Amino acid sequence: MAISIVRLGTARAREEGPRLGTVRRPPRGVPKSDYARQNYYDVWLPNLAPSAALMADTNVLHDRSRWPAFARRYEAELKQPDASRLLDTLAVLSHTADFALGCYCEDERFCHRSILRKALAARGAAIRA
Repeated sequence: MAISIVRLGTARAREEGPRLGTVRRPPRGVPKSDYARQNYYDVWLPNLAPSAALMADTNVLHDRSRWPAFARRYEAELKQPDASRLLDTLAVLSHTADFALGCYCEDERFCHRSILRKALAARGAAIRA
């Protein structure tokens, strides 16, 4: 049992389990009824997405030099009580269930899911390589 960290919209691995979309917005131009069928996500979990203010302020999608500032601020967001409790819950569940967390970004090194991976690992989550 473990968490898979994935790019939404890619083919699913057999052992992956349900996908949780940790994104601020649903996929554009995709009917809600097709989210799971097109391998985006089964459940939308925007509570772990970077805040809209953070995305607007850092513009990290277009300027990777802002990544360190984005990472620091997003880590701070994950320390807020609601996000922290949710991460604790997912870490515990990772030992009894397979599921995946994901985002649309192509390169995980410059995506909030890399920070989620670290935050979950720090909580003792089982994470699939």
